[in-house]
Amino acid sequence: MLNKQIQLRRTEKLDLELFFRFQFDEQAKYLAAFTNKDSTDREAYIERFTKFLNDPTINMQTILVGQTIAGSIAKFEIEGKAEITYWIDRGFWGKGIATTALRSFLTVENTRPILGRVAFDNLGSQKVLERCDFVKIGTDRGFANARQAEIEEFIYQLT
Repeated sequence: MLNKQIQLRRTEKLDLELFFRFQFDEQAKYLAAFTNKDSTDREAYIERFTKFLNDPTINMQTILVGQTIAGSIAKFEIEGKAEITYWIDRGFWGKGIATTALRSFLTVENTRPILGRVAFDNLGSQKVLERCDFVKIGTDRGFANARQAEIEEFIYQLT
């Protein structure tokens, strides 16, 4: 079973190169919506995320399927509130990897409450959050760099 092959490990600097390349998938970027302003600047990306690796308020994990990096998952804080983010390489979509990885992550990252934000039309991520017991608590609007437009996002919370 594929889910038994899914493991998390602390993100290493070498992982960042692959994470950077993941964001060039136009369909994935569109669904993520709220991406970096300039997703083509490799040096800025590596520098920014290298700093995150050493930030005690950020818990970055790499998602492995067997020995293959399938994505990333992290807890970070904005204005003192914990939030979750994850990115799964599109080649691994639809296989339960995000749900399994998030469930596993939540056993080691016990900050609560924790929020998850998702574009209004990203049904896959909405299902992942709901399967992991996040509850939709509201909506917000924000500028989505990947779409160059303001869009609605749903806010989920796990307590």
